[in-house]
Amino acid sequence: MKKILVAFIAVVFVISCSKDGGLKGSYVAKVGGKTLTKEDVQAEMNTVPDMAKAFFQGTEGMGRFMDELVKKEMLYLEAQKRGLDKNKDFQKKVEEFKKITLINQLLEKEIEAASKFTDKDVKDYYDKHKEDFMVNSQMRLSHILVKTEEDAKKVYERLQKGEDFAKIASDASIDKATAKSGGDIGIFKKGDMRPELEDAAFRLKKGQVSMPIKLKDGIHIIKVIDAKGSVMEFEKVKGFVRQKMIAEKQRETFDKFIENLKKSYKIDINKDALSKLTFEPAQAPPATQQK
Repeated sequence: MKKILVAFIAVVFVISCSKDGGLKGSYVAKVGGKTLTKEDVQAEMNTVPDMAKAFFQGTEGMGRFMDELVKKEMLYLEAQKRGLDKNKDFQKKVEEFKKITLINQLLEKEIEAASKFTDKDVKDYYDKHKEDFMVNSQMRLSHILVKTEEDAKKVYERLQKGEDFAKIASDASIDKATAKSGGDIGIFKKGDMRPELEDAAFRLKKGQVSMPIKLKDGIHIIKVIDAKGSVMEFEKVKGFVRQKMIAEKQRETFDKFIENLKKSYKIDINKDALSKLTFEPAQAPPATQQK
């Protein structure tokens, strides 16, 4: 029963009880000075996960349910009696919970409402972005091969800055045979390459560059020069397309919302004070000495 109580407390919200028992309707139970009305109990029943509802079915089940409600309420009253609700750490947690809850409500109102799409919207997006839904069957690749992680980091940083892949390959790749041709290693179908390289390559789209891939002969960075394949049918991917659209729209709306908020609130960052702060690991408690 202890396990049931712990699970129950974890999934059921704080009971909203009327103090006099006559505000919402006839009472179902009284615990100390608190009253549980029919409305209170029904509200609590609505919060129980579907997988747990079977446990509380029937007369006996409802008895168990009320027993758990009474236990939770007694524990809540006892915690208040001991003044735990006045504890500073508890108050901080309450304020943090309020902050997160309000932020979530704000984002739901401002962002989720902006990402509603019709079936036609989804189909139009699919038609305009068919390359995003292509299953590649053949690729022409280039690579840059280096010896150390430090070399790979330098190469990747140059690529991130927009430098030409072929030029970096000719400058930095230790595969001299392909470096002369800008790193071009030819055309590959699935099954032609080492599994580690193939897995990375066939996840990329035309023009994209992989993260560094460490193998026995060195560290490879590959780029898709050209790709051929077939586009997945709309009906098979429309759910994914909708989710992709929602994610993009929410990110776009969030960014715009934040930029507008910056115009409304003055922001002052004390860089000197910030530079003195650091994420240090928590200090382990000193070991107790044995007598």
